[in-house]
Amino acid sequence: MLPIDAAAHSSRWRRRHPVDKAVLALGLTVLAVSLPPWPGAALVLVTALTVLLGPAGVPARRLWRAYRVPLGFCVTGALPLLVRVGGPGPFLGLAADGPVRAGELLLRTSAGSLGVLLFAFTTPMSDLLPRLVRAGVPAPVVDVALVTYRMSFLLLDSVRRVRASQAARLGHTTRAAAWRSLGGLGATAFVRAFDRAARLQTGLAGRGYDGTLRVLVPAARVSGPFTAASLALLTALTALTCVLRGPLT
Repeated sequence: MLPIDAAAHSSRWRRRHPVDKAVLALGLTVLAVSLPPWPGAALVLVTALTVLLGPAGVPARRLWRAYRVPLGFCVTGALPLLVRVGGPGPFLGLAADGPVRAGELLLRTSAGSLGVLLFAFTTPMSDLLPRLVRAGVPAPVVDVALVTYRMSFLLLDSVRRVRASQAARLGHTTRAAAWRSLGGLGATAFVRAFDRAARLQTGLAGRGYDGTLRVLVPAARVSGPFTAASLALLTALTALTCVLRGPLT
């Protein structure tokens, strides 16, 4: 199990309905994209970080390990805005408004990433996917997603085992040996994926599979007070952005 999935299963909000958390987390993501970067996205970033480390109870180290990957993409996407290609003067140079635009993009994307991580750190996929059928998503699509989600962990475990076995046999001592081990790892994972898929199909057929995977979903109800508090927080962020936008700009 990946660390973010383990954190979602042990989260303080584990028993809350996914709709409650979606209103808050996805609402923060929408505000990060739609509000002005300064101060709107900055306020969203601080709010999402406070909720993650506070009420949601996500450990700071685990949050950083998950956040640094999308943050790297955010920084990489903002860097090209610093450069100007063509136009008057030298063919390649620094853009006049590059730092401002890069900072605005970085604020938007980093704040939006925290909003998505808030939902991911508090909502296991096993709680979310089965409920999508009630939301109108076709059952076969949900079944494929559930099987893919489960199979991904099995394949990752197989890859770890094969790598450990290769390392124990000195398969990573030289560059040539490492490349051979990598090729063997890919071939083994490919074969095991097809083998597990065939075994899964045989098992489902033996259990009378009729096109729908029936799973137990933890009972949960949408919390009116929690949803109302989330909407109030989103409204307050929007109003505070409108109030501070003039003086701060």
